[in-house]
Amino acid sequence: MYSFKNDYSEGAYPRILTALMESNLVQEDGYGEDHYSRQAIELIKQKLGQADVDIHLLTGGTQTNLIAISAFLRPHEAAIAASTGHIFTHETGAIEATGHKVIAVETADGKLTTEQLQNVLDFHTDEHMVKPKLVYLSNSTEIGSIYNKEELEQISQFCREKNLILYMDGARLGSALCSSENDLKISDLPILVDAFYIGGTKNGALLGEALVICRDSLKDDFRFHIKQKGALLAKGRLLGVQFLELFRDDLFFDLAMHANKMADMIRDEIRNAGFTFLTHSPSNQIFPILPNSIISELQRKYAFLIWEIIDSGTSAIRLVTSWATKEEAVLEFIDDLKKTIIKL
Repeated sequence: MYSFKNDYSEGAYPRILTALMESNLVQEDGYGEDHYSRQAIELIKQKLGQADVDIHLLTGGTQTNLIAISAFLRPHEAAIAASTGHIFTHETGAIEATGHKVIAVETADGKLTTEQLQNVLDFHTDEHMVKPKLVYLSNSTEIGSIYNKEELEQISQFCREKNLILYMDGARLGSALCSSENDLKISDLPILVDAFYIGGTKNGALLGEALVICRDSLKDDFRFHIKQKGALLAKGRLLGVQFLELFRDDLFFDLAMHANKMADMIRDEIRNAGFTFLTHSPSNQIFPILPNSIISELQRKYAFLIWEIIDSGTSAIRLVTSWATKEEAVLEFIDDLKKTIIKL
């Protein structure tokens, strides 16, 4: 059974494991004050072309979202997110458990627009409602779509005019930036958003996300927030070593490009077979709509999610490729799909 369920089924890229082993018995300061973490942070700043951002290494995406958003917002303020947004659908109400409402917006493609944001502001008019303050984006989104530069520039300008905080979830940022349809550079992000994170967990690291805080007013006392939420890792070196390897050269981007290439191969074959897709997703997530008979046959050898039931005879499934997806497995999946189509 080969899994296309997610992009964190495997452990870590071997070079990262080697680096962890080689540094294992080196004594270091704790809580992210080790030289691996400091060096990794400097490398990321160089990639971003910004020396004045604050970078904090954290262990997971939900943890990063919870700490950042709860730190950035006052008690009466709320976050705006697409209804598919991770903080709304897949984090067990973590943001709302801190006292901050998530205002969900229905979208066709998982992406927010300035018009939708304005509608939220127009509805929330006074102190009898929560105050919308933070705009939450994911890039790539939870349904595989990506923001282009013009879209992000428009949202960025809108947020600045309305004094909103623009925050980007980057769990799959590598895949978004390496998409064939992308025109954003990683160095554009500190200019356009107030805070974002670079996802390592889904892009070759054993675990870890690098939170980048760009707006000065959001930086103060952030390590206090990390500690209070139980996330100031004593052995912070474990995160530092991994991000040092990911950004020592272009490994972070190379791994994302591999994931996208594997997805492209599957996507092209499914399209050539005449099937459609639930959403346009030029990243490492694919949402083809297939007959249930084909899905059942494929499930004999492959693990994937049934994403949405379309009608009595068809469903949309989610296929996810990763830095570790084997090309032989992709080719075998394509071959099995072709055989199943002929058979049925």
